[in-house]
Amino acid sequence: MEVVSLAIPDVKVIKARKIGDHRGFFSETYNKKAFAEAGIDLDFVQDNHSHSSEVGTVRGLHYQAAPHAQNKLVRVLKGRILDVAVDIRRSSPTFGQWVAAEISAAEWNQILVPVGFAHGVVTLEPDTELLYKVTDYYAPSHDFGIRWNDPALGIDWPVSADTARLSAKDLAQPLFSEAIGLFD
Repeated sequence: MEVVSLAIPDVKVIKARKIGDHRGFFSETYNKKAFAEAGIDLDFVQDNHSHSSEVGTVRGLHYQAAPHAQNKLVRVLKGRILDVAVDIRRSSPTFGQWVAAEISAAEWNQILVPVGFAHGVVTLEPDTELLYKVTDYYAPSHDFGIRWNDPALGIDWPVSADTARLSAKDLAQPLFSEAIGLFD
């Protein structure tokens, strides 16, 4: 397993080993002990699976507030995404800054988005499927978001507001300056 920190070091890209032969491949995508040895000692409690049929589907920017905050380990089973993490920890020197990484089935990489970050993705290929592990259960009363294309954040999305496919919920998210449930 290879672990690389992004420009905001708490966000990490992880590449699992993939062993292939004439039958296909085998890969251990998560091993609690190996992750702990790499400094990622988290207790995942739920797996989520999403499918997006069209290129330019945006999901996010989402987060769960304390006491139900979630670390997320995201991987792509099919297709390709740009994964974005926005630091929403008020005491952080990178508060309000974002990092992004391309995550794909072809690269067999994953991204760890820790507690204290708003998370979003945009699909770069049709019929993209994500599987992600989280460290707390879904809690609707603590589920918040930020508008995906807030100019104050300046996220370099590879899709325009005219062509992005969003849910009604994501279209109605507040600007960063109006967001609630941020972290201290």
